[in-house]
Amino acid sequence: MTTAALPIFPAAVAGAHTARPRWERPALAGLLIATAALLLWDLGASGYANSFYSAAVQAGSESWKAFFFGSSDAGNSITVDKPPAALWPMMLSVRLFGLGSWQILVPQALMGVATTGVLYASVRRQFGPGAALLSGAAFALTPVAALMFRFNNPDALLTLLLTVTVYCLLRALEGAQTRWLLWAGAAVGFAFLTKTLQAFVILPPLAVLYAVCAPTGLRRRLGQLLLAGGAMAVAGGWWVAVVELWPASSRPYIGGSQNNSFLELTLGYNGLGRINGNETGSVGGGAGGPGGGGGGRWGESGIDRLFSGNIGGQISWLLPAALVLLVAGLVITWRARRATDSVDGMARAAFLAWGGSLLITAVVFSYMQGIFHEYYTVALAPFVAALIGMGVAVLWEERGSAAAAVTLSGTLALTAVWSYVLLGRATGYLPWLRWAVLVGGLLAAVALPFAGRAGRQVLRATAGLGVAAALAGPFAYCLTTVSTGHTGSIVTAGPAVAGGRGGPGGMMGGPGGPGGFGELRQGGQGGQGGQGVPGGGPQPGGALPQGAVPPGQGPGGTPGADGRGAERAGGFPGGMTGGGPGGGAGGLLNGARVSAEAKAALTADADTYTWAAAAIGSQNAASYQLATGVPVMPVGGFNGSDPSPTLEQFKQYVRDGKIHWFIGQGGSGTAAGAGEDGGRRGGGGPGGPGGGTSSEIENWVKATYKESTVGGATFYDLTAPTP
Repeated sequence: MTTAALPIFPAAVAGAHTARPRWERPALAGLLIATAALLLWDLGASGYANSFYSAAVQAGSESWKAFFFGSSDAGNSITVDKPPAALWPMMLSVRLFGLGSWQILVPQALMGVATTGVLYASVRRQFGPGAALLSGAAFALTPVAALMFRFNNPDALLTLLLTVTVYCLLRALEGAQTRWLLWAGAAVGFAFLTKTLQAFVILPPLAVLYAVCAPTGLRRRLGQLLLAGGAMAVAGGWWVAVVELWPASSRPYIGGSQNNSFLELTLGYNGLGRINGNETGSVGGGAGGPGGGGGGRWGESGIDRLFSGNIGGQISWLLPAALVLLVAGLVITWRARRATDSVDGMARAAFLAWGGSLLITAVVFSYMQGIFHEYYTVALAPFVAALIGMGVAVLWEERGSAAAAVTLSGTLALTAVWSYVLLGRATGYLPWLRWAVLVGGLLAAVALPFAGRAGRQVLRATAGLGVAAALAGPFAYCLTTVSTGHTGSIVTAGPAVAGGRGGPGGMMGGPGGPGGFGELRQGGQGGQGGQGVPGGGPQPGGALPQGAVPPGQGPGGTPGADGRGAERAGGFPGGMTGGGPGGGAGGLLNGARVSAEAKAALTADADTYTWAAAAIGSQNAASYQLATGVPVMPVGGFNGSDPSPTLEQFKQYVRDGKIHWFIGQGGSGTAAGAGEDGGRRGGGGPGGPGGGTSSEIENWVKATYKESTVGGATFYDLTAPTP
């Protein structure tokens, strides 16, 4: 490839200001506005989305201590099982504008717009505005991105920071600029405070790329990498140091850990345990679980994992094309000098940076044995999108070559066929679209090598048809995703798909075939061969059935209002995925219903207690906390499995008059997390190692205090012991 063959490269790489075409600024503005509109459309339909994190946001908006630690409640009994960086923007938003669905979710949507902008800026720098627009559109129309930038999990901020990291690394490669490498290190450090060790997955290929290709001496390259490592350690380590040095007696328990240690949480449950499946404190380990396959409860692992079942519809629409274009881009730029002080050298570095990040993340996701959800794949979205824009730009400029023309046409044909396959997995979903995508894509692929001979207009029309065919499938999935609300802990984009392999097979939802619980939809049907959830026919990607509302949310005008004046009584009878009045197994994932009677009981004299109530499992506690606005202690953390508080600590809290009510687990007497196969199933009680603690507390409460029914839920008044 020569500079003349790719005229969109030189000026930007040389550091000069390229003359922007007149259409670029309006096109960029249109891209960002359209992305914002997609992500903000009916955003409030998801209510509090994942109540586990929303409760922490509510707590942090009232207590600066809860803000700093990421506590689940303003009483600071326990933290969420992640560092708090992803919560901080939402907490600040709620502090400024009050508690509500939009206040929690708008920061996530803005992160999606920012990710699109950073991706555009990075791709444009080497490949021009046309490639950048294509990359931005491909990212914005990735179904899992449309889901997670409208949801309150940490993955939104993580994806933004990973994109910023690659952008800064590429800027650093232009002239071996230390300051940009330091910014890259700082971005990784802050990403660590978002989702711990997942932030480090892309480090090996990026560090090797800089060490080999930066246009400066080896000693300076290594010195710069050490400085970047220091920036990373400072950006991500300051909070860890404070938490580890803070006296454990005066800070909240570290949720997800078994020894009240953030380092243990990082290296275990949120670290190596995700790889090998040995996750103490998990909701069902992968390796060795009865779910079958290499991935146990979390689906079979293997090279085809990202293409299979429901996962394919989240991320893989353009993944085959991205892999082909990565190879093509490297072949075309391979003869460039090693250093990046040349036009072609920077082009090759961009392919290596984005491609290396894609490959290593995809391999980790494909073979990890521990907890794996389909929505994790949002981390791949910017890498895939960048390779699409870059690869198409390179092949388009080289289309005079027969090899480049055939590769471009073949990639388009492959994308059309794969879209046809993915659209066919959702039974009855827009059957006309899959045929339109297939026919349109194949026609464009066949015509593309010859369209130039018929004139520029025909060539542009053919290329436009090809782009439309490639993006039509994910665009339809995105529209389905944004038109429905998503609540709970396991959500997916697009329509319901049978045969997914991402979730815990057969876990806590009755028998499950391939995909098991990962394919359960609120109000939909289970995976292929699985047991459906009561409440109606298949619903798109975790959507609520008609008439249902997110859990743990109260009447209009109160915290948890849906804005429509209707009481949100989320979940479903029987404790399936939504949880019944008392929570039950369903409370592990989607919380419990909160009646008006329960609200009245919890809010009465709540100011005289540190916690208005205690409930086993964070989702159960979050439902009551969000509905009432008063602190509710989540006994045992997310799964009810953390040894926090101990029985003696709980008794002391009761003696000190710090807790008013204990909310029981309905009539079953089982704690949240104890599904049909006995929870996480490591021993005694809900959820394994710490489950015994939760069971001990519940059994003591039952033996000591009188049971009463409040709005369908089982309550124990801890101020009135049984005679």
